[in-house]
Amino acid sequence: MASPRTVTIVALSFALGLFFVFMGTIKLTPRLSKDAYSEMKRAYKSYAKALPGLKKMGITSVLLRKIIGTVEVGCGVVLTLVPGKPKDVANFLLLLVMLAVLFFHQLVGDPLKRYAHALVFGILLTCRLLIARQSEDRPEREERREEQINAQEKNKVKVS
Repeated sequence: MASPRTVTIVALSFALGLFFVFMGTIKLTPRLSKDAYSEMKRAYKSYAKALPGLKKMGITSVLLRKIIGTVEVGCGVVLTLVPGKPKDVANFLLLLVMLAVLFFHQLVGDPLKRYAHALVFGILLTCRLLIARQSEDRPEREERREEQINAQEKNKVKVS
């Protein structure tokens, strides 16, 4: 039977992956929801206006929206389907995207209800990454602890 930590990582990876595939697809195409797609277009226009440096670099609101949408879909697929270390990389990239999105919302002065989802999913990504990293470090720490205990026991035996 799988450990609770493994079940948690798998469940978070799958749920977060599906969410980001969905949200990224909404940014890329109106097929899922025309209203949500229109809202994304409007929002990214305001982000691009608030960051004039993007225009100087040749990044339009459309390109910014498509870049973020593509990163979300790609990383979401990795979180959902790909095993191993690539999930941690995808998790980290999505965490960076969530930080950028939070920055954009703050920059244009959006109310909390417009970016609460980014906060929640940023926290979930952070938790998933911490749990995944912790599970890898734990066996090494336990081995070191056992070695220390064994060494202490050997010293006690020698002293006696």
